Amino acid sequence: MGKPKTKDLVDLRNLAVPGAEITLHVTPRAARNSLIWRDGMLRTKVIDPPVDGRANDAVCALLARAMGVAPSRLNLVRGQSARDKTFR
Repeated sequence: MGKPKTKDLVDLRNLAVPGAEITLHVTPRAARNSLIWRDGMLRTKVIDPPVDGRANDAVCALLARAMGVAPSRLNLVRGQSARDKTFR
């Protein structure tokens, strides 16, 4: 997975609060990685397929980069195999 370009990411540093839950909608197998606000919901697209947790890892890395934290600080709470996911 290549690093996403900064222009494709929304600034989420204000959500980097311990214990905060972030819910987002994921689209795997996209043409490029992106993270945007649309219709009042955080949406992400990742190029990785939803096989063996690869898409979940890509979403975690993308979200961590937008929040300015290490990926190890984020935990997938709900949505292991669903498109709607919640990270803490």
